[in-house]
Amino acid sequence: MVRRVAAETTTKALLIALVGDPAPCVATINRLNPEHLCFFIPEELRPKVETDIQPNLAKLPKKWDWILTPDPHGFGACFKALNQPLADLLKVWGLGPGELTVDLSRATAAMAAATGLACLPHSSQFITLKPALVAGDAPVGELVIINGTAHTWQQDNPWTEAAITARRQAAEQFNRGSFAAAAASFRHIEARVSGGQKPLYHAFADLAEAYGCWDRFMYKPAWESLKTAVKALDMASVFGGPSGIKALIPRLKENSGFLEKLVLDPSDVKAAVAPDLLANAKRRAEQDRAFDVALLTAVRALEAFAQVQLFKQHKIKANDVQPDQLPAALQEVCRTCYLDDVDGKYKLPLVAQFRALAGLGDQMGQAHLAQWPQMKPLLDAAHRSPLGHGFEPATAERYHQLYTLIVKVTGVTDATLPKFPVLEL
Repeated sequence: MVRRVAAETTTKALLIALVGDPAPCVATINRLNPEHLCFFIPEELRPKVETDIQPNLAKLPKKWDWILTPDPHGFGACFKALNQPLADLLKVWGLGPGELTVDLSRATAAMAAATGLACLPHSSQFITLKPALVAGDAPVGELVIINGTAHTWQQDNPWTEAAITARRQAAEQFNRGSFAAAAASFRHIEARVSGGQKPLYHAFADLAEAYGCWDRFMYKPAWESLKTAVKALDMASVFGGPSGIKALIPRLKENSGFLEKLVLDPSDVKAAVAPDLLANAKRRAEQDRAFDVALLTAVRALEAFAQVQLFKQHKIKANDVQPDQLPAALQEVCRTCYLDDVDGKYKLPLVAQFRALAGLGDQMGQAHLAQWPQMKPLLDAAHRSPLGHGFEPATAERYHQLYTLIVKVTGVTDATLPKFPVLEL
């Protein structure tokens, strides 16, 4: 297609890397109609830009600036001159990622390389405008007429390819449990890729945020974000997208179902929280090597299993128990030791919960009683932890011993615990 250059929708910002005659830049500026304009030029070109460009613009940019290179043929000098000053300038202008367009049409090889490297974090569009006769065999996106001469107008988004490496790095962050960092990385990519790819990376960011919420027990926002992400990724799997998406979808739907059941459970004692706590303890140990957190979370998981069993099977709320609901041997102890003098409720501590279950003939309580000689030192280790009531860090061995006992006492298995997905993108 051959046509004269016409103005496009306003561009937020345009950077032109330039040596030689600046006059042809007028066509580019008039077409892109930038709100902000910056020239990357050698010092000696500055007067010529002022005399040859500014008077011929159809509309002046709101803001105009320069970045000068001391050596347009030296890559190092060009990169040093442009990299930080450009980032500072874009910050002053209040521009977001992906809002910078870059014109490399009249740059030296060194300037073009330095500009491409410095602008990659900020730009989602690079353009070149060259006389058609010297365009070679490069793909021609469009032919335009400038001063009676045909030129090729080519524009490319480097993030079409850069996104592949960046999303793999974001996936690694996700798999390490750095969910906030992964979400930020996916948002970073989303802001820079072209329109058709934006929904995919928006969905990945939502996905990372969902699991970040879940990892902090924020179940409702986790479920809402995960539902949205699953719907978008399911669509992306139909129309292409990274090869790992199709294998990912079943696990995401399984996790979404788990959260839905938990969130919509009207009960005061939610059964799904107990296995989720144990799964969280496992992540703290295996992913973070944070054994104090893992040990204390595992203790809380053990208690949650007891609370669920008391409530579901015996209609007893551990944090609001009536003494006459308990086995006879525990009733007087409950009245004298377990009364909360603030709210007037009887509240069973962890060990008493299992003793109540055992006294009621419950298999879980009896299993806890049988394992008590092994369990007691592990609960003491949690008590002595800096996160408990002491100053002695927990060890991996203590955590693993407690995890094994919890499995024996509750009957839970690894297969029944909710598992976070592994992203392979």
